[in-house]
Amino acid sequence: MGALILIGSLLLFLIIKLPIAFSLGLSSIITAMYMNIPAIVIAQKMVEGVRSFSLLAIPFFILAGEIMGQGGISKRLIDFSNVIVGRVRGGLAMVNILSSMFFGGISGSSVADTSSIGTIMIPMMEEKGYDKEFSVNVTITSSTQGVIIPPSHNMIIYSVAAGGVSIGKLFLGGIIPGILLGITLMILSYFLAIKKNYPQGDRISLKDSLKIVKDSFLGLMTAIIIMGGVVLGIFTATESAAIAAIYAFIITYFVYREMSMKEFKQVLVNTLKTLAMVMSIISTSSAFAYMMSYLKVPQTITNYLLSITDNKFFILILINLILLALGMIMDMAPLILITTPILLPVVTKVGMDPVQFGVVMMLNLGIGLITPPVGSTLFVGCSIAGISIEKIAKSLKPFYIMLFVYLLCLTFIPQLTLWLPNLVMNG
Repeated sequence: MGALILIGSLLLFLIIKLPIAFSLGLSSIITAMYMNIPAIVIAQKMVEGVRSFSLLAIPFFILAGEIMGQGGISKRLIDFSNVIVGRVRGGLAMVNILSSMFFGGISGSSVADTSSIGTIMIPMMEEKGYDKEFSVNVTITSSTQGVIIPPSHNMIIYSVAAGGVSIGKLFLGGIIPGILLGITLMILSYFLAIKKNYPQGDRISLKDSLKIVKDSFLGLMTAIIIMGGVVLGIFTATESAAIAAIYAFIITYFVYREMSMKEFKQVLVNTLKTLAMVMSIISTSSAFAYMMSYLKVPQTITNYLLSITDNKFFILILINLILLALGMIMDMAPLILITTPILLPVVTKVGMDPVQFGVVMMLNLGIGLITPPVGSTLFVGCSIAGISIEKIAKSLKPFYIMLFVYLLCLTFIPQLTLWLPNLVMNG
């Protein structure tokens, strides 16, 4: 009965569109009252949920992403991508995807990626003759790279929820899957561009290309500093995030000089708003996860799934479908905190490595961010383009199919995720 009250009240609150943080907190409190658990215990679990050194990296990564979005780095990354892939047919779509790959490796956020790259690329693609639907489709699907390619703050949340899985291994594990995802999206976009006869990009002179590469190099160094420092053990993920934020500020304020102190104050306000939302969700999710553990929900679900079949293929397909379905109705951070303790024991029993499962989970929930009815990245893309969600959802079909096929590849080919972390960290 306690588990029924916990899950049922959460679903009820979500149906009446109560904010996710309040839904998780209230369902935990109601269930605790039914189980005669003191309210102070729920409060303690909420505090414990955010009292983690690893989580200190999140505000710094959010701040670094905000600085780069406002300080001109996103535009330079677009110009840099244009030098590499802009001249082929459908070149602006390729530029969009490659820019998202670079920016995702700095901001670590799908929504930030869409907000920064989309405001530039969507109007530019429309002006060059691309359909509005296609422009939005490319922008939001390529932004899913941001939750896979390091530094992804969602991977830090997963590390905490999974009991301390190495952040360095998770970051390394996301590099190859993130790059391959971008290449796959480029191939799909190329064939769609040929089918719809989209234009080729303009040729850029060698002199201009060298200037663009030089201007964008300092921005790209942010991702190199973060990855190099964490992987080589020079500093922790939290320290790397702080250094990245300081470096981003120095580059945008003193080198590029495209951000005033007044704009920087707004960056701090935006960061605080995002951080308040993320940390409140983490806090209430921790209380909810405690109640699930107290009621033995993870053990019950694990035993149930394993009792259905011991077939690894079937179990992993089922888990992917569960994550995809949940990603359509709930935000990413709470889902990571709630589902990781439930599903991680199941996948480890059938032989999946926790690092691989982390990357698979990120892609699953990343797809959820671009899927109605709750996809936040989908909403941002539609609002930038001024188009309805219904139109975009229909035109996204080929992208959804491609993403699902790629998800299956990540699930059943572990070396795509594990080869690089095993080579670097274990070597």
